[in-house]
Parts: sequence; structure tokens; C-alpha cells
Amino acid sequence: MQLWFEQALLPDGWAADVLVTVDGGRIEAVARGVARPRGAAAYGAAVPGICNVHSHAFQRGMAGLAETRGPAHDDFWTWREVMYRFLDRLTPQDVAAISAQAFAEMLEAGFTRVGEFHYLHNDVDGRPYAAVGELADAVVSAASETGIGLTLLPVFYAHADFGGAAPKPGQRRFISDPDRFAQLVAHARSAVRGLDGGGVGIAPHSLRAVTPDELAAILPLAAGGPVHIHVAEQAREVEACLAWCGARPVEWLLANAPVAADWCLVHATHLTDAERMGLARSGAVAGLCPITEANLGDGIFPTRRYLDEGGRIAIGTDSNIQIDAAGELRALEYAQRLAARSRNLLAPAQGDSVGAALFRATLAGGAQALAEGPQGLQAGASADIVALDLGHPSLIERRGDAILDGWVFSGGRDAVEAVWRAGEPWVENGRHRRRGEIAARYRATLRRLLAA
Repeated sequence: MQLWFEQALLPDGWAADVLVTVDGGRIEAVARGVARPRGAAAYGAAVPGICNVHSHAFQRGMAGLAETRGPAHDDFWTWREVMYRFLDRLTPQDVAAISAQAFAEMLEAGFTRVGEFHYLHNDVDGRPYAAVGELADAVVSAASETGIGLTLLPVFYAHADFGGAAPKPGQRRFISDPDRFAQLVAHARSAVRGLDGGGVGIAPHSLRAVTPDELAAILPLAAGGPVHIHVAEQAREVEACLAWCGARPVEWLLANAPVAADWCLVHATHLTDAERMGLARSGAVAGLCPITEANLGDGIFPTRRYLDEGGRIAIGTDSNIQIDAAGELRALEYAQRLAARSRNLLAPAQGDSVGAALFRATLAGGAQALAEGPQGLQAGASADIVALDLGHPSLIERRGDAILDGWVFSGGRDAVEAVWRAGEPWVENGRHRRRGEIAARYRATLRRLLAA
């Protein structure tokens, strides 16, 4: 297959009149400055697909359901109660239908791989399914149906709070023990073998949900794959951690766990200067989810200072309240602007493009966080390609990095024309090729769930 683009973002910068040859799901060759060959499909601008490093796919079904004002201090913890009520009724078929909707939307938005932080394991009454990977299989099925690259991150969750507190009733569908979790990880590795490029890591949910002994016991299960963990998302979480052990969550992890380049610390919102610098030095990725973090009122990650210190970042859609790769990058920059009352803060130097700086940083950080192989539009890499429509009002007559600025700050998901994942054309004219059937099943699922 040959694809021709007016412009393309290559590892060494933008090039014009680029011909990409794809074979066996990988990029075989990239030629620049060539006329469009007869028979080659032609598109506007090509950029590499990027990774969504943190998703809870089933939460797509509750998007917008927690926007009614609650108690005097309505925050993450009150949102969580709504989430518990929603998941209490989900069957494996429901999880598959909702995940497929979320994954299709991710591809339409320019994400080509997702790290699914999968913590829904048990039946509605809290009893384990007879098949340890019943719900993991539902997620894998959705990835297969939609074509998205999947790094499945089974979650270990055993406690309600720091120090091994007993789980609450609303958490009964999450709970596991180290032995059953080992079985789940083994099952996940088997399940993803049928996917093109499927991967598996592990995810200790948080220091609230995992004791130090349990964390030490499950880390070897990563077997060289990625390790993801929620950390320091909420100020209340930081205060509870201090009360438990006298240290803050990120401080504790850096001192007591082998945090390194294979780790992704999700959110890490509330950091001291020492924690921020320590995280940057560790080589780990900060998995930022700015749209969800804004929706939940979490706080603002110190992105500018962290990047200046060599920190690595990636983006995720987390609660899937909105699925938009460009929107996550835009929200990341806008949060910094609001905090500093200044503009264009996340470009490294005068004259640099903010959209391009964020895209390149999260492209690299996402590939690292999901243990993806060679990435970008280059020979040997997976053919994960996003075509942007240069006829979109926000991209007309744009060249080079101005294309990324137009996409991130104005065009959004509407500017995505086509997406290939491992060389397969999954999105054309902005629509996933199975959108109709996936959306119909999703609508039927939500009608039944929300009428209950």
C-alpha cells in the first residue's frame, strides 16, 4: 500500500510531497519530494498516531452523568460515588459495548494505541467470575473489533485507603489478592496474543489500594513491561498518605519503589519541588489527563518546570468525559496559562510552536509509557498514521508546525480525516469504518442501563 501526503511530520522534521509505503502493517519506506504516483491515495498532512496512556473505557458510558451539583464540597470523591453506582450494573457484554464505543472514538480523534487501566474484575455482587479474565476479555474483544492498539494494564486493588484499610462495598468489583492477580496477568498475556501488537503491563491502582508488601509482591509480574499507578491526584490523598507514613505519595514511591523509565505515574498533580525534580530524574513518565483533571477539579500539574528539568510526559483520556487527542494537549497548555496568567508557556524557547512541542513530547512519552517499539513515520515503525484535513478551516494554508498549532488549538478531532493502525485503514472521512454498528450497540446498552 502506498499513501501520499502533501506534508508529513518525519522524525527529523516536516517534509513535503511524502510517499509512505506500507507492508505487513509496518512502514517499509518513506520518500520525500516525490510526485504522487498513479494509484496512490492522497491526503493532506500526516502525523504519527499517538498513545492514550490512561483510560478507563467503561466510564465512557457515564460521561456527563455526574454534572449535577452535589454536597457543599463536590469533588473527585463525590464523583467516585456516581461511578460506583454506574458500574454496579455492568455485564461483560456491556463492558465490551462501551469499550468499543470509546476505542472507536479514540481512533477518530487521532489516538492509535490505548493503555487500558483495567480495574473492573468481579461480578456485580463482588464474587470472582469463574473465568478470571472475563472482563479483561471484553476489553480485548473491543480492541479487536475497533483495531486500536492495546496495552492492557490489569489493576491490583485490595484496600480502601492507606495502611491496608478494608475495602468499601462500592469497590467490591475491583478487589483481588496477589495470587488471583497473578492469574489475571497471565490470562491477559494470553488474551492479547490475538491482537496486532497487543501488550500487557501491570497497574497497582494507587498507594491507597495497595500495601507496601503487596506492591513488592506484584511488581515482578510486570516482567519488563510497563508499570502504571495513580498517584497524588488529590490533595486529600496527599494528606492521608502523610498521616499514614509521614511521607507524600510521590516522595514515598521514589524512596521505596524502583521507579524508572518503565513506570508511568498517572496524574502526579500535587508535587513539591523535590518530588517534581526527583520524578524528572527517575526517567519515568508523568501520565497527564488534563480534561479529566479539570472535570474532577484535581489541580494543575507543574508542567513547565517539569519539562525544563527534563521530565517526560504523556496524555490520557482517563474518565473519557471527552475523547480528543488535540483537546488534551490544548487543556494542558490552557491550565498553565490560567495559573500563570500568561500565554504560550509550554514551548521551550522563543519562536517555538506550542502545539508542536506538546505533540512531540507526548508522542515520545506515550510510546515509552506503553512500551511501544520504534515510533514515528519511519521505516520499521508500525504504520500508525493520522491524516489531518488541510481543507479544514483551522488548517487552510498552514505549513509545518503551524499545522499542529491549528489542530491543537482550533481544529480538534474534526480535523482528523483518516487513521491507519498497523497499516489498516480504520478511519476515513473522520468516521470509524464500524461506527454504525458500534454506536447502535452502545445506544442499546445505555438505554437499558440508564432506564434501570
